[in-house]
Amino acid sequence: MSAPAAPPRPYRAGVGIVLLNDRGLVFVGRRSDIASAWQMPQGGIDRGETPREAAIRELEEETGTDKVALIAESRGWLSYDLPPAIAARVWGGRYRGQRQKWFVFRFTGTDADIDIASAHPEFDAWKWAPPGEIADRIVPFKRALYRALLEEFSEFLGPAG
Repeated sequence: MSAPAAPPRPYRAGVGIVLLNDRGLVFVGRRSDIASAWQMPQGGIDRGETPREAAIRELEEETGTDKVALIAESRGWLSYDLPPAIAARVWGGRYRGQRQKWFVFRFTGTDADIDIASAHPEFDAWKWAPPGEIADRIVPFKRALYRALLEEFSEFLGPAG
């Protein structure tokens, strides 16, 4: 008699941020832990935080700025599954991936306000990119999520999207 299958692991609750500059370009950072992978700021929701509070906190932690104005919030939650080898290593192996609420913010500062050098940096470089280039630069297991959110937010991305 075989043992019952383990229940599927849950998703980690998180947020993601589409940060737009005044030219309609999107902030992306090059991950310091995955060569050649660029992504938008994202992270987990702490106990007692609303998704919007988590988005502002994560944005400040990863970009060094909170000089933003909220434009939009995703209608629902978007999720991605980690590849099994990565899922076994990150977050203590407790989660299969992330379920995220996404926000679009307009950046109200200047490039000098962005500082990715933090106590625990996520990124080793950053740039402003046309929305249409972003999904191709993310790790493959997040591409479908990025394409879905860029489509949902297309009305805010303008001609660069």
